Amino acid sequence: MKLNYRRLDLQLAHIWTLARGAGTTLCKAVVVELTGADGTVGLGEAAPNSRYKESVDTVQAFLEKVDARGLSFNDVEGSMTYLDTVSPHDMSAKCALNLALLDGAAKRANKPVHEFLGLGFRENHHVTSFTIGIDKPDMIRKKVLEAEPYPVLKVKLGVADDKANLQALREVAPAKTLRVDANEGWKTKEQALEMAEWLAKDGHVEFVEQPMPATASVKDWVWLKQRSPLPIFGDESYHLAADAAQAVECFHGVNVKLVKTGGVSAGLEALQAARKAGLKTMLGCMIESSILISAAAHLAELCDYLDLDGNILITNDPYVGVTAEKGGLSFATAPEKFGLRVCAR
Repeated sequence: MKLNYRRLDLQLAHIWTLARGAGTTLCKAVVVELTGADGTVGLGEAAPNSRYKESVDTVQAFLEKVDARGLSFNDVEGSMTYLDTVSPHDMSAKCALNLALLDGAAKRANKPVHEFLGLGFRENHHVTSFTIGIDKPDMIRKKVLEAEPYPVLKVKLGVADDKANLQALREVAPAKTLRVDANEGWKTKEQALEMAEWLAKDGHVEFVEQPMPATASVKDWVWLKQRSPLPIFGDESYHLAADAAQAVECFHGVNVKLVKTGGVSAGLEALQAARKAGLKTMLGCMIESSILISAAAHLAELCDYLDLDGNILITNDPYVGVTAEKGGLSFATAPEKFGLRVCAR
């Protein structure tokens, strides 16, 4: 097995701002290629996030430690066990390698990844939301107008201007289905409840994602869950299948991201564990290319909600895979028929 990687700069169409940080128009990723002795190439992607103390530099440092002889398309599980010996952390880097391993394994089996994993995929059945980042009201209106083809919006809140921003959104899309992501921006259970009650008056908000910091106590989360008029979803508070038992106390649903779990394999387990615990399930993303977004799409059958728009929010995606015209996920036009169903443009 040969391991190669390169850095990838993803250019955003608009400034991207969350409750916890300054805005940016550029996100950095790392693309991984694993090449087997028979020439099979597996693609993977790391989209590191500073929230988890990861960067392209930490991804590269991890990859430099990996001995490609410990990786095999024939033994994805064993390969991931080996990677855990390299580092107990570095989930984004492990994600990239897991994607590449599954891509190669499924290509060798002449199957798309979802079929390789025993799952289905219904064309245009699974609908992703389109995310509106924090901005000035005039830019919020512009972004919402551009997102007109998408039936479901996800709006980033968690700042002092929340009410003005939501008002700007509703001036353009008064009744469109909306999901709210506070990204840990409301610091107390009382503030989170007050905001949830205000949002419930909108009449078209489906749920509120991560309203408080992940460091909030279980007691505070339980208090909020019992009182909130809207379902509460955990994101930064939910990473792996092992978190499901506590998550069911605190949340109505959870948001699984491949870069948090360490790839499709662990993402599958995290979704299955959440569903078994009675939680609603959602697949989310960072700012990503079509490699990671397509990988997540193969798990769509396990989800109640999708937020797989990272590749739609950028202007220079070098890969082609799943599409989301009018929000509906489809592999119909993907040139690659097997594996992740992704290839370079």
